[in-house]
Amino acid sequence: MSNVDLSIGGRTFKVACAPGEEAHVAGLGRMIDSKVASVPGASGQSEGRMLLFASLMLADEVHEAQRNGGSAAPAQPVPADPALAERLEAVAAALEKCASALEG
Repeated sequence: MSNVDLSIGGRTFKVACAPGEEAHVAGLGRMIDSKVASVPGASGQSEGRMLLFASLMLADEVHEAQRNGGSAAPAQPVPADPALAERLEAVAAALEKCASALEG
């Protein structure tokens, strides 16, 4: 096993990967970091919330690509959209509420 240090939203994460996959994993980390950077205030959130924002944005890109019959190749970063940030904030709050309910 190899380890890769990823810098996402100003935080460092150590991730294990298969030997030879280090460059690929590092590239994925940069992709996630660019998503975090495109949401105003996301890097000031908790790690979980910050990564949730990035995950939702990447999942939306994959969904749109699949819906349009294209590949799931990442799109160019989009300019920050305050309305999108508010919607993501609402989704994150709802998910946190669900998680709290499940935890008891």
